[in-house]
Amino acid sequence: MRIKQLFLLPFLLLTWGHSAQNLPQLSENAQISVLTCGAGNQLYTAFGHTAFRVQDSVLGLDIVYNYGTFDFDKPNFYLNFAKGKLIYSLSRSRFDRFLFEYEYEKRWVREQLLDLTPEEVNGLFQFFEENYRPENRDYRYDPLFNNCSNITGMILKDEVDSTITFSGDHLDSKRSYRQLVREFIPTNSWGAFGIELAFGNVTDKTATVEGHMFSPYYAMYQLRNTTRNGKPLLKRERSVLEYPETTDQGTFMTSPFFWFIALLGFVLVITYLDVKHGTRHKWLDFLIFLLSGLAGSAILLLWLVTDHVVTKNNFNFLWLLPPNAVVAFLLLFNRKLSWLSNYLKIALGCMGLLVLLWVFGVQSFSPLIIPLMLILVVRYVFLLKRN
Repeated sequence: MRIKQLFLLPFLLLTWGHSAQNLPQLSENAQISVLTCGAGNQLYTAFGHTAFRVQDSVLGLDIVYNYGTFDFDKPNFYLNFAKGKLIYSLSRSRFDRFLFEYEYEKRWVREQLLDLTPEEVNGLFQFFEENYRPENRDYRYDPLFNNCSNITGMILKDEVDSTITFSGDHLDSKRSYRQLVREFIPTNSWGAFGIELAFGNVTDKTATVEGHMFSPYYAMYQLRNTTRNGKPLLKRERSVLEYPETTDQGTFMTSPFFWFIALLGFVLVITYLDVKHGTRHKWLDFLIFLLSGLAGSAILLLWLVTDHVVTKNNFNFLWLLPPNAVVAFLLLFNRKLSWLSNYLKIALGCMGLLVLLWVFGVQSFSPLIIPLMLILVVRYVFLLKRN
């Protein structure tokens, strides 16, 4: 019997994608579970992963449906990513092949078996297969509001039972999306610094109970606290692979805070020498103004031009002023600028406004920007005095 199943499975996998009408009826032994995978060392694996598993011992089926698949080789992948039009896809694979990656990377995997009727199992299986058709498998990805994890809750409510209740009793407090991201990516890391620069105040809103499910970990916790008609939705839970959590966070010497403090010290020394000798290191000002201006321009573009939701209302441009990119070239060629003093006062005022927005909770910012803001303040004040 087992040999026949092994020969049957590849044939079924090849033929099912052509028509939903060719789908076999799963047996009463069939079951569907949610797989949660631990975080990895790469930035895009820092939150873990979620997928669905369909098993039928009678038909010899053991398939994973994975909504977290993307392809770097797709046409215009990086352009679409920058524009907020990143496309993810539903993929389908055998369970053993899916598990191999996590064994190789030594990441834990846990399985939560759903308490579903045979009719619900068949209905959900047919939904996955219909979703897997080439014309249906792609979807617009969003890291916080439409990813492989929170799509789990949507599917369960839309395709199984709309009366499913996601209780928040397991949450000691509701967190903002930014706070949830910080739980999984250390603040003093290059990845976190880039993410925090790009995030607008949309991410400072308190996440709903279902909103917490954008994180695979919180989706797993949520399923433990999900009911239908007063009964738990989970039948049981088990560990498939057991590995310790990833703890590789680099060293302090390679962290952004170390390098930003070192850069601040360097700028303070150069500025002291400039004041003492009555000089100005124009290349230093050029680089500081140019880089801050380009970064501020990128922030505004992410806010105003792209379709990204998480980059809206981003006030980081108040300290990374886009016009600095133009001023950089004027300062490089020692142009006498009659308006420079007023511009520098406005720049300092914008920083003061950003601090107020931070204090009053309009937007939270990465603490890593403090030494960078001090670098700008030091050169702004120096140029004001010199001017």
